[in-house]
Amino acid sequence: MSSLILLLIGFGTFVLVFNTKDEIHRITAMISGTIILIWGLALAPLAFQLIIEIVSVLAAFSVCMRCLGCGFNRD
Repeated sequence: MSSLILLLIGFGTFVLVFNTKDEIHRITAMISGTIILIWGLALAPLAFQLIIEIVSVLAAFSVCMRCLGCGFNRD
């Protein structure tokens, strides 16, 4: 249950990041939100961690495949 609370706080912090105009507050919120999300994922059950990892790998793979197929010639 504590992992869910930490994940919600982390995502809420990222919502604040996009609503903040001041750079100092934005950077501070981004760093603290990242730390809270990592902490929440570390406390999450193994099945949830595996789902997040699989989704992350698939997202990174699709971005890399799109970059390789964009047609830039490096001659």
